[in-house]
Amino acid sequence: MNSNKTHHREKIALLFFLLFLAMTGLMGRLIFLMVFRSEHYSAMASDLHERERTIKAARGNIIDAKGTVIATNRTVCTISVIHNQVKQADEVTAVLSKELGLNEAEVRKKVEKYSSREIIKTNVDKTLGDQIRSYHLAGVKVDEDYKRYYPYDTLASTVLGFTGGDNQGIIGLEVKYEQYLKGLNGKILTMSDAAGIEIENAAEDRIEPIAGQDLHISLDVNIQRYCEQAAYQVMEKKGAKRVSIIIMNPQNGEIMAMVNAPEFNLNDPFTLNTAAEVPANEKEKQDLLNKMWRNPCINDTYEPGSTFKIVTAAAGLEAGVVKLTDQFSCPGFRVVEDRKIRCHKVGGHGSETFLQGMMNSCNPVLIDVGQRLGVDNYYKYFEQFGLKGKTGIDLPGEASTIMHKKEDMGLVELATVSFGQSFQITPMQLITTASSLVNGGNRITPHFGVSSVSSDGKSVHTFTYPVKEGIVSKETSETMRYILEQVVSEGSGKRAKIEGYRIGGKTATSEKLPRSLKKYISSFIGFAPADNPKVIALITIDEPQGIYYGGTIAAPVIADIFKNIFPYLGIEPAEEKTVSSFRISG
Repeated sequence: MNSNKTHHREKIALLFFLLFLAMTGLMGRLIFLMVFRSEHYSAMASDLHERERTIKAARGNIIDAKGTVIATNRTVCTISVIHNQVKQADEVTAVLSKELGLNEAEVRKKVEKYSSREIIKTNVDKTLGDQIRSYHLAGVKVDEDYKRYYPYDTLASTVLGFTGGDNQGIIGLEVKYEQYLKGLNGKILTMSDAAGIEIENAAEDRIEPIAGQDLHISLDVNIQRYCEQAAYQVMEKKGAKRVSIIIMNPQNGEIMAMVNAPEFNLNDPFTLNTAAEVPANEKEKQDLLNKMWRNPCINDTYEPGSTFKIVTAAAGLEAGVVKLTDQFSCPGFRVVEDRKIRCHKVGGHGSETFLQGMMNSCNPVLIDVGQRLGVDNYYKYFEQFGLKGKTGIDLPGEASTIMHKKEDMGLVELATVSFGQSFQITPMQLITTASSLVNGGNRITPHFGVSSVSSDGKSVHTFTYPVKEGIVSKETSETMRYILEQVVSEGSGKRAKIEGYRIGGKTATSEKLPRSLKKYISSFIGFAPADNPKVIALITIDEPQGIYYGGTIAAPVIADIFKNIFPYLGIEPAEEKTVSSFRISG
């Protein structure tokens, strides 16, 4: 019996010991939580009682070269409900569905959903938001927000780009300069009770938003609008598929205008800009939208045709394999290996100098210059001029040049490349390279961004862009300006001539692939003044109907644009020049 008592006492002692250990552990844990983790759990408790709403930061404006705002913000509202604060669910559902034009069942589903905050609709017009606020519905929150607004609707749509529902840039400058434009959102912090209902008259903490920086760009609204008008006129007149125009300062790469007609409405970017193409399903619609949003000036490549003869001529002059007075013969074709490559003039140009060959846009002459250079030399200058890489323009999605690999380039390929066929570049690459060849030999970087300025005007960031000097000598550049001035004054580009002004330029008519379709791109690149270029322009007309020669339909458009923007840019008529103003070396 004593042994049983002893056994029970041992069990009781063990139980008390285990309880003591448990209590000690609990006390230790409690002390640890209260002393060492008090801040953490205090913060968690606060989070349970705090409600947070975002105050959207105003996105920075985009401002043109003359100070005109071309992208800004409009105040809109976000309508939301907090379930635990709603007192009359039926009334809230009825009012919101009626005022917002939403399906009542969908609104009710959100109103009755157990969540800290349920968004009913965003981007609500401020007037309507104020109307909903006037109902004083418990649990309904009307927060002011910003929606991107473009005062000129379609102006430079593929350049500016647009923003999504979260006000973040999607394409164009809006996405390229997102870090400068977006700003920093603020917050509203309110206290609620254990049931999640906001405490009346409780202190409200606000963290004010910081507005985004304004982006100042080189694009000029006046020049852009005039170029768009010219593009639409020629597109309608020639029944063209698309017309693109670029106007740029060839000395520093600042782009004054970039048109891709037809443009789309930036305030309604998800509506197709043509009724001719009706999508069969959502995937097809998205494909059409992506196509509409593309910027052909930088996203698409094409065979440049005769405008590329500028590059072959500059390479030949720089390498010393040709002079202006060199004699050539054009019977209307050249035979290269087993290929007969024709000139655009069926009967040929006969005997002509290199200068005359450029003025006549003679394929055989440029083929001969290419053959004199050879594949190695031609590739060397192709790379030296910057044609193998991208231009570095401050727009997303720039395409690269599509060129033969050096090891795959034979004499036939060299011949066709020499006059602008069998490879592809972007219009932006062409105008940038041409600018660099006539501005004294400096490879510039095309761009729109000039500076960003904080909303208070105190912080200014000026953008800089690389320049590669000496891609050709100043002498070669001067000779190229002279050649291209003769092309306009007496050669194939004479429809770009403007009385009293010195214009340089080159025409092109390139056949699209596959050749069997007989579809063309007509183009003209021109600059002025010819002796000291301050403006350069490129127009491409995609699939014009009827007469399609670049010298006939593209050159006059640039002439008309130049005639109207020269006074605006302060480009004065030139004094009467003499033949001796440029010395032709023999």
